[in-house]
Amino acid sequence: MGALHGRSGEDMAAKPKKDPLAALMALPGVGKATAKKLSDSGIKSASGVKKAGMKGLAKAGLSAAISKKLLDAVNKTAKAKSKAKSTAKKAATKTKSAASKVKSTAKKAAAKTKSTASKAVASSKKVAAKTVKGNDGGNKVKTEKSKDGRKGKTLKIPKSVEGMAWFRKKS
Repeated sequence: MGALHGRSGEDMAAKPKKDPLAALMALPGVGKATAKKLSDSGIKSASGVKKAGMKGLAKAGLSAAISKKLLDAVNKTAKAKSKAKSTAKKAATKTKSAASKVKSTAKKAAAKTKSTASKAVASSKKVAAKTVKGNDGGNKVKTEKSKDGRKGKTLKIPKSVEGMAWFRKKS
């Protein structure tokens, strides 16, 4: 039994074949006839034209004037491509440089923030130490030896506000 879709060797998903002369015809000054001559002599692309040089193009059947124009066009294209490549490289380098500057600035800011935080902690510790030192127990309730023969000290509790440590009259 034959294939259901057209001829027996045909595949449904077959891609259309690209015109082999299209790459050559994309070059300025190259039409179908010139592209055919170049293709027949084994030159299939712009790099092939450049590689062949004046002698190779003459062997392909092109005149000296057309060969010169074609080589000039290929060289201009190559220079433009190389210039575009170098511009892209420069842009990438600048982008990387800018990114590293941003990263470095962020690191510096983080370090500065950390330094400021540690200074604040140290300062608060000093204030806390002064507060503790200033409150050395001067307001403690006084104790005295008990007079009734018991061991240890007994708290001396003031009988009125005037007897409390914080109320001492200053005269």
